[in-house]
Amino acid sequence: MSVHISSDLQTQLDSAEYIWFTTVRDDGQPQPTPVWFIQENDTFLIYSMPSAQKVRNIRTNPKVSLNYNPESDGENFIVIMGDAVIDDDAPSPIHNAAYFKKYERGIETIGMTPDSFEQSYSLAIRVTPTRVRGNSGE
Repeated sequence: MSVHISSDLQTQLDSAEYIWFTTVRDDGQPQPTPVWFIQENDTFLIYSMPSAQKVRNIRTNPKVSLNYNPESDGENFIVIMGDAVIDDDAPSPIHNAAYFKKYERGIETIGMTPDSFEQSYSLAIRVTPTRVRGNSGE
């Protein structure tokens, strides 16, 4: 990563199922949404439905944040601020080996097949971190 994430928080991110992804609507209202993700080439890669509000938000304001808190007491957290872009060159979610390996069971759990997931979540969003803050408890 081009920004520093402590080794403790990185280990937790590596095993996280989801992360909170916050975009901002045209009216200034923040919109946090839990999303599946992988880290790839110093970025975070998220797949979305093309018609999702977060996609419209990114097209008008690329400033976003990713938030993760693995513990209920809030002592251990990470907030990653960054810039989001629509990545037309990313492989589809089922053709991205790391993403598919991480979420193959989850796709089945939500009642989808790999093909139906690929059709529904066909838009790739790439977030490049610009700043990180957090407390790893170290």
